[in-house]
Amino acid sequence: MGRDSVIIKPLSIPTSPLVSHAPFVHSVEQGDTLQSIGQHFNLPWRDVAWSNPGLRMPLTVGRAIELPPVPGVVVVVKKGDTPASLASKYGVDVSTLLGFNEIRGPQLTPGSVLVIPVAAVPGPNLATGAPADPVDPGQFLCPIAGAPIIQQFGPTSFALEPPFDGYQHFHTGVDLLAGYGTPILAAAGGKVTAVGYAFDFGIRVEVTDSFGLVEIYAHMSQVAVALGQEVQQGEKIGYVGSTGLSIGAHLHFQLEIGGMPTAPGPLIGC
Repeated sequence: MGRDSVIIKPLSIPTSPLVSHAPFVHSVEQGDTLQSIGQHFNLPWRDVAWSNPGLRMPLTVGRAIELPPVPGVVVVVKKGDTPASLASKYGVDVSTLLGFNEIRGPQLTPGSVLVIPVAAVPGPNLATGAPADPVDPGQFLCPIAGAPIIQQFGPTSFALEPPFDGYQHFHTGVDLLAGYGTPILAAAGGKVTAVGYAFDFGIRVEVTDSFGLVEIYAHMSQVAVALGQEVQQGEKIGYVGSTGLSIGAHLHFQLEIGGMPTAPGPLIGC
């Protein structure tokens, strides 16, 4: 009781720091990887790449990269962007975008930096509004369920593989063994950005996923998608073949960040 018989309610004092809504900068240190940075800041590693378009691998020591304070993406507003268009693009409610960034008007300033929170599950949407990764959000699905991996990403003694990253022979993707004509499914949802014959890859499909990473499906016998098509995780994109530089029916799955091959990590279901 106060002296005037008024009940004084105790205040709730936060016991941990409040989450900042502003993006922050991390300077790449020796030994940093996308996975280690994500783990350190409690972010999905694909959010690290998503927030830094044009990022090249391997990471350069001293490079400044922007990170969201919560799972999601850091976005620089471009001319013509609106709260509604960005909310649709990244699969969130307009009220979430405005509220998190404390924006009170309908206009956005080109060049300003926003954080768009996107929950790891269900993850981002395609431009069509459909969930990009409805099967295993935040993971890469095995493009051929149950297929054995016959060659991993990394240095190899196989003489047909080209030099890369200082090694004489290097396999820049993951090879899955499957019979000719076996359907191939999208490991993650996105937009088909290349289709057709491409040198050693033979007939291939490239999907730029919702996080901006490029998935390459090579040595196909036939494609099942068209350029510009939006595909969901688990959707059929083609069939196993042996076109290009190949010595038998199999799928070569390659992941690229900024045009550079990178290890895709676990493929769920292989």
